[in-house]
Amino acid sequence: MPLTTPAELDAHASASAAATATTSTIAPVSYFLPDLVCFAHLHWDFVWQRPQHLLSRFAQHGRVFYVEEAFYHADDLIEPHLEVKERQQGLKVLVVHLPHKLRADEAVADQTQFEVLSRYFDEQGVDKYVFWYYTPMALGKSRFFKPLLTVYDCMDELAAFKFAPPELRERERELFEKADLVFTGGHTLYEAKRQQHRDAHPFPSSIDKAHFGQARQPMPEPADQAGIAHPRVGFFGVVDERLDIELLGQLADAHPEWQFVIIGPVVKIDPATLPRQANVHYLGGKDYQELPAYLQGWDVATLLFADNESTKFISPTKTPEYLAAGRPVVSTPIRDVVRPYGELNLVQIADNAADFGQAIEKALTQTQDADWRQRTDDYLATISWDQTWQQMLDLMQDRLHAKVPVAPLATT
Repeated sequence: MPLTTPAELDAHASASAAATATTSTIAPVSYFLPDLVCFAHLHWDFVWQRPQHLLSRFAQHGRVFYVEEAFYHADDLIEPHLEVKERQQGLKVLVVHLPHKLRADEAVADQTQFEVLSRYFDEQGVDKYVFWYYTPMALGKSRFFKPLLTVYDCMDELAAFKFAPPELRERERELFEKADLVFTGGHTLYEAKRQQHRDAHPFPSSIDKAHFGQARQPMPEPADQAGIAHPRVGFFGVVDERLDIELLGQLADAHPEWQFVIIGPVVKIDPATLPRQANVHYLGGKDYQELPAYLQGWDVATLLFADNESTKFISPTKTPEYLAAGRPVVSTPIRDVVRPYGELNLVQIADNAADFGQAIEKALTQTQDADWRQRTDDYLATISWDQTWQQMLDLMQDRLHAKVPVAPLATT
């Protein structure tokens, strides 16, 4: 096996710490599922989000294999092989390593990955298994396996994202035909996908209340945020084409008295295009377990999303996370934020810089509103990742049970 790099070791430690914070409050559940094999486009150690929340829970009760996209080497000296990285709860991250020449031959690359994974599954005794997909593009290397159950957890409209493969929509149609169950990352996405699958179910972004609730208590100030003046207006998440950088720049110009704190890795966009006013602070990506300490030091949290194809179907996990931290929230009119958070008057909605600025002004005093705090907590009490996971599990067990042939009654 290839040696693990220092960066991977650091990521492993971060992911393990995040898992401790995330899964420590899960109540014991008695159930049986076959091995679970997940095919994902997201690196396990990148950002702690929906896949990690759900699959770390599955891993507490059975074997979970998380198959990432193949890693192509810069030369042709490497032989195809599998890298196995163990993470929290025994979950195994699988990465097939391929020579550079296969990058230009997708069919051969997919077949090679299928063969490498098949050998590993045989060695591990993985003969009864559930397939769980986050990307339809993984069908190329997986379509010839024979899972007992196939689940498509459609967390985003991937075809609308920047640099999406042109064949993604066709692969998704194929996955819909194969899938026994389809879960969606929000209600807006459900409304689009339920027309394509008979057994689709909405599971919007949920919350680990205990983890983010730490921000409601005094916490040590992170060193890179300690020197930033108040009021602080924050955002955390991946900084990509979904962030409304024009809105951020307009707000920074109009309100030099506010400090805008942006946390998250910059991907798929040129960092040079980001607003660079003196009151905009980019602190980079942070580990999941660090986020409450940053949130504790913010006065207002924001969802600075642009109005474009990539945001039409999103259901931001950070909405309930901000609220669980006790932060007032201002958002652009993302449908899955408007419904229910805006309609319940838990989050303020604004679609232009002037209105957004006014909403932040109001939010700066909202923590003193006892009614808002109580209504927010009443709503958050109705959702959790534990509940989401349990509801998904119940559906999976039901569909698996329906597939098991019932033995005929004995006759005398």
